Amino acid sequence: MELSMTFLIVFFVFVIVIISKGIVIVKQAQVMIIERFGKYVETLTPGINWIIPIMDKPHLMEWRDNREYMDNAGRVRSVPYTEMRDVIDMRETVYDLPRQSVITKDNVGIEINALLYFQITDPVNAAYKVESLPTAIEKLTQTTLRNIIGEMDLDQTLTSREIIKSKLQVILDEATNKWGVKVNRVELQDIIPPAAIREAMEKQMKAERDRRAMVTEAEGTKTAQILKAEAVRESEIKKAEGMKQAAILQAEGIAQAKIKVAQAEAEAVKIIAGSVAQSSNPASYMISLKYIEALTKMTEGKDNKIIYMPYEASNVLGAVAAIKDLTGGNPAQTAGK
Repeated sequence: MELSMTFLIVFFVFVIVIISKGIVIVKQAQVMIIERFGKYVETLTPGINWIIPIMDKPHLMEWRDNREYMDNAGRVRSVPYTEMRDVIDMRETVYDLPRQSVITKDNVGIEINALLYFQITDPVNAAYKVESLPTAIEKLTQTTLRNIIGEMDLDQTLTSREIIKSKLQVILDEATNKWGVKVNRVELQDIIPPAAIREAMEKQMKAERDRRAMVTEAEGTKTAQILKAEAVRESEIKKAEGMKQAAILQAEGIAQAKIKVAQAEAEAVKIIAGSVAQSSNPASYMISLKYIEALTKMTEGKDNKIIYMPYEASNVLGAVAAIKDLTGGNPAQTAGK
């Protein structure tokens, strides 16, 4: 009786262990390849799955990841490491490929490393069509990169990152398609030429910057001189226009003054002509006044003067007679008044 009870207990424990071993839980975005006696049976999807214990086993697949650590300077570093997993991650994965030395078309050795973004689309092909998927992708990327860089010289390599990335992505995507892998993106992290080349490039860049600075300074000086010349020209033009306008206004003022004087003299002549016309000749009267004014100016001053009367001075007597006729009396009396 005790033996049968022990047997039943052992049997139930064995059944429980078998059932627990047969239950497999697969996480989201992961799958599991199941083999029965070494042969592919099925692919387990996320959720609860049932397998036959002892007979069914998951296929172990090599997987590479980056492990971060802190160096002595306090900077975060990452180092790749490889492990065997019984599940396959279907999410997009990034490989930080190690730096490698390549030679350009003009025989310059440079160091370059890349980032590869890929995603497994067919886990069965990824498990059985290639022995080591991470190693295969790494070596394929390195050899393809060497071939692409070998067709370009150093200057093209340094300035054609997009061309290199696009070519590398197309070639890798076509080559890894049969492995059930989709290459989504390729990035080049560093392209490091030799130290001598970097020094020469820095000198060239410094010379180019100095040249641009000199050109910019010369253009600024040229522009300043042009603006200064234009300002002087505009100033001279404005000054000439101002002098022109001043001369025009002055001439117009003199002309207006002469016109006013002429109009006043004309009015005076009219008045004199109206008064003198009945007793004497108005023209003689006006001439006589001009003679008298001239004689007055000639005799001004303290110096002794000798005045020679011209023959026409007899006309002055006529002017005095005209004034006498105009005033109706003695000219001396008129002057006394």
